[in-house]
Amino acid sequence: MRYFDVVTPASSDRIVILIPVFDDWESATLLLAALDRAMANQPSLDAEVLFVDDGSRLATPAGFAAGEFAALRKVSILRLRRNLGHQRAIAVGLVFVYQHFACRAVVVMDGDGEDRPEDISTLAAKFNQESGCEVVFAERTKRLEGLVFRVFYRLYRVIHQILTGDPVRVGNFSMVRYEALGKLVVLPEVWQHYAAAIIRARLRFQTVPIPRGKRLAGHSKMNFIGLLLHGLTAFFVYGDIVGARLLVGIALAAVGAAALGIVGIATHRTGGMSGYLLATLGVLIVLQAIPIALIVVFIVVGNRSNTGFLPIRDCPYFVSGLETVFPERMTIPAVPMEVRGAG
Repeated sequence: MRYFDVVTPASSDRIVILIPVFDDWESATLLLAALDRAMANQPSLDAEVLFVDDGSRLATPAGFAAGEFAALRKVSILRLRRNLGHQRAIAVGLVFVYQHFACRAVVVMDGDGEDRPEDISTLAAKFNQESGCEVVFAERTKRLEGLVFRVFYRLYRVIHQILTGDPVRVGNFSMVRYEALGKLVVLPEVWQHYAAAIIRARLRFQTVPIPRGKRLAGHSKMNFIGLLLHGLTAFFVYGDIVGARLLVGIALAAVGAAALGIVGIATHRTGGMSGYLLATLGVLIVLQAIPIALIVVFIVVGNRSNTGFLPIRDCPYFVSGLETVFPERMTIPAVPMEVRGAG
């Protein structure tokens, strides 16, 4: 199945700015103006914007993207049939661009202004400098959140590095070479976590230091549970590595518990009841560790052999239509067609 039988004309300098949005149309409106100003200062970049409407409950405001833009060539909205979540909306957008936009690169950014439009030029400079690089990420040098968030975020980074071996350095804000999309759209992990999928798949990437900006309007809809789930999905991408490291940890715990039991049995005559308690505790830990280890082994093996969700094959089912809002309003509904580039 293919979304639409339309293709953006090829341009060696064209970039597509991909922005997922859920109800936050006020920020999106302000962001468009900021993007136009930023691109006006970068005449070498021929930019168009593709919003991915992640099943918004609020209707797009009347007159959204109306008027003239000095630098942006086109503004479109890709409508999804339901709310999928931020990361999955990005995955659908990447597949759509790969199949229907002939461009040089895709810039993935958030729509609230924390990814600053003026920093696209920094990404582009690094992108042009590193000819063999497939992705350039913004590496955050400064966060504006409160103390509690920063403390938990630091703790999460420590746990993430222990379980996966990779530090958390980057987020969504990035520039992706068009040719690299052919690899991304067949990565099941990109459906869960965009940045982690790229790193896990060993695509060639570079980072450039960029501070986080301030939200343009309103308040973030991401709550603590949402942040927790977002962090956990990164572990899912590294499922086999996390499982293997947990298995080693469980094995070490079992050895330690067995040693504890042996010490308890050896000292029961002098230690009295405390020796028996140590031995009993050791046996119980070993008995619990064995089934847990077996479960972890099966999960690790299962994850390595199961391709799961395939973005290029499955993402089209979530698209309801494409609406061009600038320069000329036009709506194209999704029509089932043969997938281009899938076979």
